[in-house]
Amino acid sequence: MTTTPKQNPRRLNIAAVSPAGFQAMFGLEKHVRASGLGARLIHLVKLRASQINGCAYCIDMHTKDARAEGETEQRLYGLVAWRETDWYTPRERAALEWTEALTLIHEEPVSDQLFARVSAEFSPPELSDLALTVVTINGWNRLAIAFGNVPGSYERAGS
Repeated sequence: MTTTPKQNPRRLNIAAVSPAGFQAMFGLEKHVRASGLGARLIHLVKLRASQINGCAYCIDMHTKDARAEGETEQRLYGLVAWRETDWYTPRERAALEWTEALTLIHEEPVSDQLFARVSAEFSPPELSDLALTVVTINGWNRLAIAFGNVPGSYERAGS
């Protein structure tokens, strides 16, 4: 579980202002966490989308969470250039490619070739949950940026 983020006092606290909306978003987050995709893969996906979106708060959060789940420094630092390394499994590579395509979907549609590559690594339910993971982190990125979550203020619960 996570702690409440420190926020820019000039911005809104969405959890307080729209508790039902926040809870709906958190419900999707809980589904993603329980999906069976695995915490390490989920953190890689969330970290990569957060890098693309420029969400410093979420980059900090998912780097800390990934480390706590046993992720290596090398793989975290290299994530921005994952295509140039052999540090990621074929399944992780497919997930990262899917993450980038969905996060940047405004640039081009998801191709049949990409769908086939990712479908070779993920079952239909897993692929659906992977897409929901990308949708969720893109939503969290936009909320954190819009409402001013302070980068560096994230602390894991119990840490």
